[in-house]
Amino acid sequence: MASGFFALLDDIASLMDDVGAMSKIAGKKTAGILGDDLAVNAEKASGFVSSREIPVLWAISKGSLINKVIILPFAFLLSAFLPVAVTIILVLGGLYLAYEGVEKIYEYLVPHEESKVTLAEIKLSKAEILELEKEKIKSAIVTDFILSVEIVIIALGTVVNEPIWTQILVVSIIALVATVGVYGIVAMIVRMDDLGLKFIQLNGNKSSVTYAIGKFLVAALPVVIKSLSVIGTIALVLVAGGIFVHNLEFLHDWLHGIPAILGEFIAGLVIGFLCLLVVLAFKRIWKAFKPEVKESHSTK
Repeated sequence: MASGFFALLDDIASLMDDVGAMSKIAGKKTAGILGDDLAVNAEKASGFVSSREIPVLWAISKGSLINKVIILPFAFLLSAFLPVAVTIILVLGGLYLAYEGVEKIYEYLVPHEESKVTLAEIKLSKAEILELEKEKIKSAIVTDFILSVEIVIIALGTVVNEPIWTQILVVSIIALVATVGVYGIVAMIVRMDDLGLKFIQLNGNKSSVTYAIGKFLVAALPVVIKSLSVIGTIALVLVAGGIFVHNLEFLHDWLHGIPAILGEFIAGLVIGFLCLLVVLAFKRIWKAFKPEVKESHSTK
């Protein structure tokens, strides 16, 4: 009886050793996309009124956790019984990411009036601001879902030949880190100015170290947010390009002689531009068709 108990403990210890070792490998494999995830989500979590930053970030974090709960069981089932579906899902997600990244570039080059201001600058009623927040939160959660699929699939690929329990534990750990770690860092970034203000208020002496640190944090936040906006856009295109290059063999062959990161960026940019053209064409057709529908109703 005692020997059986100790054998069970030994098996558990061995399993945890395997999980720890494989988690390190999976962490290295997903480090790049986790960095992209951080940049993208920090950019999406910015632009709100200071008092609304943490509630909005918490709403996105909860959505991210729900995404992982949905993705994990489906990923294990599809990987086991229908692996081709994983590739199809990844490519469809890549199309969305490429489109979103190129759309940001398009909006920068051809700016729209509404894109020139943030929620913090718009003079709206509380109900209207909350509605706009919901739209941004929904967009952030959709993007998080696609990035989460990529993170889970990459992590799963590193342990695909391991026992099922090792797969479940390793991928679940990476998924948890992807949520808690990424959004924890994002929370620190968006609250840099408040932390800086507290440092400034600690000591009225302008020559003190705390005052200098506080001034630096307050001044650095706009630069960090603008930088993350650019990095987040590039990250979207790179992640999408990586999905295409690694899952579409003809693209991999075409871009074989080009450095990997450049090839992925080109693939994401070109395919994203094509997606943007399709969406813009659809919007024009829809706008042209919509008045005719209204007129046909009015004549009845």
